[in-house]
Amino acid sequence: MDASLSGFALLASVFLSLGAADAAWANLVPRKTIPYNELKDVAKRFSKAGVSHYLTLTLGEAERVLYVGAREAVFALATGTMELKAAISWEAPPEKKVECVQKGKNNQTDCFNYVRFLQTYNSSHLYACGTFAFQPKCAYIELSSFSLSRLAFEDGKGKCPYDPAKGHTGLIVDGELYSATLNNFLGTEPVILRNLGPHYSMKTEYLASWLNEPHFVGSAYVQESVGSGDGDDDKVYFFFSERAVEYDCYAEQVVARVARVCKGDVGGARTLQKKWTTFLKARLACFLPEQQLYFNQLQAVYTLAGAGWRDTAFFGLFQARWGDVCVSAVCQYQVEDVRKVFEGPYKEYREEAQKWGRYTDPVPSPRPGACITDWHRHRGMASSLELPDNTLNFAKTHPLMDEPVLPQRARPLLLKKDANFTRLVVDRVRALDGVAYDVLFIGTGDGWLHKALILPSRVHLVEELQVFEPPQPIESLVLARQKKLLFAGSRSQVARLPLADCAKYRSCADCVLARDPYCAWSRNASRCLRADGPDGSLLLQDVVNADTALCNLQPAMPVKITPKNITVAAGTDLVLPCRLTSNLARARWTFNGRDLALEQASVLYDARLQALVILGAGPQHDGAYRCFAEEQGARLAAEGYSVAVVAGAAGPLEVRAPLDNLGLVWMVVVALGAGCLALLLVVLSLRRRLREELEKGSPAVESTLVYPIELPKEPPSPAFVPSAASDSDEKLWDPASYYYSDGSLKIVPGHAACQPGPPAPSPPANGIPGQPLQSPPSPGRLHLAGVRGSSSNGYIRLQLGADERPGYGDLAEELRRKLQQRQALPDSNPEESSV
Repeated sequence: MDASLSGFALLASVFLSLGAADAAWANLVPRKTIPYNELKDVAKRFSKAGVSHYLTLTLGEAERVLYVGAREAVFALATGTMELKAAISWEAPPEKKVECVQKGKNNQTDCFNYVRFLQTYNSSHLYACGTFAFQPKCAYIELSSFSLSRLAFEDGKGKCPYDPAKGHTGLIVDGELYSATLNNFLGTEPVILRNLGPHYSMKTEYLASWLNEPHFVGSAYVQESVGSGDGDDDKVYFFFSERAVEYDCYAEQVVARVARVCKGDVGGARTLQKKWTTFLKARLACFLPEQQLYFNQLQAVYTLAGAGWRDTAFFGLFQARWGDVCVSAVCQYQVEDVRKVFEGPYKEYREEAQKWGRYTDPVPSPRPGACITDWHRHRGMASSLELPDNTLNFAKTHPLMDEPVLPQRARPLLLKKDANFTRLVVDRVRALDGVAYDVLFIGTGDGWLHKALILPSRVHLVEELQVFEPPQPIESLVLARQKKLLFAGSRSQVARLPLADCAKYRSCADCVLARDPYCAWSRNASRCLRADGPDGSLLLQDVVNADTALCNLQPAMPVKITPKNITVAAGTDLVLPCRLTSNLARARWTFNGRDLALEQASVLYDARLQALVILGAGPQHDGAYRCFAEEQGARLAAEGYSVAVVAGAAGPLEVRAPLDNLGLVWMVVVALGAGCLALLLVVLSLRRRLREELEKGSPAVESTLVYPIELPKEPPSPAFVPSAASDSDEKLWDPASYYYSDGSLKIVPGHAACQPGPPAPSPPANGIPGQPLQSPPSPGRLHLAGVRGSSSNGYIRLQLGADERPGYGDLAEELRRKLQQRQALPDSNPEESSV
């Protein structure tokens, strides 16, 4: 509890110390939120029964094929359709799984073959490595037949982790595999290794000063020899977190690191034989400078190549926990900044003081850890085998640099609290203003994808998309730039998404306000289209300022909104929803064409419910209501209502209306199962209740809170109709049962709900639309009498007891609580045993 409070206090102090603009930067809000069910027409998905953990994604054949490494399987998918082209079953043999269990590993999670590495080796083969039930193996895959090579499996030690949960990275450069992983069964022997190629194997020293419990997350190949004036070598960079050895404190501290080796390194002649002579590492800093708060846990890294190698950028995902508050961040680094740190001062361990500090004595020549350049060649050192021992001994004992690598802008690009960023990819796209912008696609631990645009002075979060349901981490992301597609892998499936779905922006203002560099408004087609289309001169876009005045350059297109007709009895409490499609917009209401004053006692607006609440509707509330989404000075029409308030009793209400209080499904069951007998019982019950009420005197009329939603125009889905309902579905779901002849929606007034009826059946746990909720009514408390979700249309009638009406705050809170009860719980899906 104390840790939680301290974490919140620390986070609160961070936001208080920032200005208003910085506070918004520190916890960005996505402009649009796209839930899972709204992606069904956009996303394409692949999964195979019995297969899980789609951990490794690789594109091939000019982005026409997606290779997928999963648990005990490898797939080839057509990127255009996500159809399965070929598949390989690569299971660990039963005897290997038995050995895995006998060594104490979990037969439900550990003792399978998880494909952790899958890359193109040459034009005819892929190279794949798997954990193979804690006995890693590698193999070549022939692309022509898409089958494992007939050659024997290779030992995967050092190429692939034993444990599927451990960090790993690798890449193939000119036929040589550079990998970073844990090199033994116990996970106590970290190594950065090179093999497969014409050179003999190279690896790191087993010293804590080199690698100390690292968690590898990424690697990158940078061709620094291209255009080099001094004959420099290419580099391979590795990114990881590890336990720091250089801090004088009792608590062990995890820090983020970047390390590098030179491609031409072949080790030393006597010292560092078959070991890296060019291995150097430095701290990768991601922090808030004003508060000196550091993000030390590195989650993932993406390398974005530029026009030249000096334009290469590294984007890192970081995580920090302050008490019980989890905060994720993205920091950007330039390769030139990394290079300068590796050319700077070293750190060393001072035996007499027993602590680390900056090395201040003269540095041996040639410089330790440097690649072979023209300077070395002119002095007779053509390779690392010819380096002197004093240089190699210094390199062995001084792998750590003194200065950290600082991020661009000296702070994170963005922060997000209560978020767990897992993977990211970055695309560089040229907008209509001619400027190239970087767009980040960030996966989270609960299956969401954030799309962020990096602007000159800030970052704009374009949208968030719920890619996977139930919630599960996004384990892998790969970007197909030419085809403008993004692929995401999780435990249960692979999903394909377009980089932009421009069709969801329905107006010019909405398209411009999105600041999506992939999209622009077409004056010719009056639609939001991809910005790289042929009619560029007719497209409108402003990613920096989102100036909707651009939309005035074309004739105004009226937005047609058909108002919903609502008829209610006087005294009814009415809720008018207005769903805003932008999280950055505010709701603005008009009444009969004039701005509605919301400070009235009887008219309230709840921003969390996104609804207008009219308490005790009277004749003065009769008229036309319109809701607008106001964003950055622009107004976008959102919703319209035509409200008619009738005095006195129900008027022309249908006699079957009291049954609405039992829910739509109950209506179906009663109508089909009971027939005429049920109708007779209802008449007798109504007659007896009327006699009792007359004897007691006229009771106070109960008020009803009306939450209107469109009712269905067609029968319900068979999945929600009992098997007994077959012949009368269309009759019972006739729209005439729910609308008056003038098209207005029939709403049941409060006093009609007092009539008795058979007891309602218990609803299922998953909340089938149309069935009543479990909470029984209680005097003075809000309860839902009948519900149909907005996705399947209908309305929610919230009945208040006959006692004094509760305060509006209690009413709104109860409404939110009841709506949350209808959310289905995610199904559990435990993995099967491997043995």
